[in-house]
Amino acid sequence: MKLSHFIQAHIKEILEEWDQFALTLFPQSAHVSARELRDHAYEILMELSKDMETAQSAQQQADKSKGEEVKSSDALSAASAHGTDRHYSGFTLTELAAEFRALRAMVLRLWLPKIPALTEQIARDMVRFNEAIDQALAESVATYSKQNTRARDTFLAILGHDLRSPLMGIRLSAKVLQKTGVTADAVEQAGTRILTSAALMSSMVNDLLEYGRGQLGGVIRVNRQPVDLLDVGQAAIEEAKTAHPEIQFALESSGELHGKFDGARLQQVFSNLLNNAAQYGYQSHVVRLVLQGHADHVSVQVCNAGPVIPPESLQAIFDPLVQLSIGDKPTGHFSNSAGLGLFIARELTFGHEGTIKAESSAELGTVFTVQLPRSVAGAA
Repeated sequence: MKLSHFIQAHIKEILEEWDQFALTLFPQSAHVSARELRDHAYEILMELSKDMETAQSAQQQADKSKGEEVKSSDALSAASAHGTDRHYSGFTLTELAAEFRALRAMVLRLWLPKIPALTEQIARDMVRFNEAIDQALAESVATYSKQNTRARDTFLAILGHDLRSPLMGIRLSAKVLQKTGVTADAVEQAGTRILTSAALMSSMVNDLLEYGRGQLGGVIRVNRQPVDLLDVGQAAIEEAKTAHPEIQFALESSGELHGKFDGARLQQVFSNLLNNAAQYGYQSHVVRLVLQGHADHVSVQVCNAGPVIPPESLQAIFDPLVQLSIGDKPTGHFSNSAGLGLFIARELTFGHEGTIKAESSAELGTVFTVQLPRSVAGAA
């Protein structure tokens, strides 16, 4: 059987093996959907099969061997789209290449036992298959690298812009305090601005450290200890009030909130969600942190009223370096994050083997819901 025909006939079996391998590349605590796991694998295999059945010249073969094949269509290939998606999923370049290496190996391992003898046609099929795999890998690496460069440039631009804002607040307040004859009210206002700016910068630095640790292949460690999440919520509320003195915050609680959690990590989760709500909500509405204890988990919700977030933005809202762009933005300080807060909140929630989701509507506002399972030892 020709290899291209084998791929088409056994694609389900190949995809199942792809899924098993791809799953090993995701963190154990990550909640990976079937779509994210498989991504463009089916389309890649179909393109490989089609490419093998298409006649090519000696020049085309030489170009393909160098990863320089010119596509006749402007549309992205499945492999190109796969490279972009894997970058968004946090894959390293090594892990991306490993997928194609594994795909090559698994297809040949499944096909070769069905070949009775090595013929000239079989040899040609193997050459064409390896050429097609190499070309797909080159396309995937190219779009991955392009996205990586774009993310780096965006990150530096956001960082330069957003750190400048609180630094300017500190600088202006310092100038006020240097003046002679400053009134007590002016001193108090300057002190408040300095505290607010320092809180914003502290939050950004914490997010940058967590993001950098993840990008360098580190693991966000969770140290579970007996903790009362009501205390954690109160600390997060106080931190949010310091960073956003113009916003009203409220804490609501019910049920048993004691359990084994990483209090410091969860305070960062709560703070990031509260900061996000303050940035994107209307100043006239209260931002609510709602803690509810249940038998097997604790539910945490951060609710605010503001512009409705469109569904397509909700899909990407937890991706790193994403800052929302929505119409009818509230007035006031709006962009004071590095676009990492929700990403860090998600990763720390996953570290607790929890879930996090966002919903937005005109009737209910925007609600972020975190569910944290209790450890057996910490269940009350």
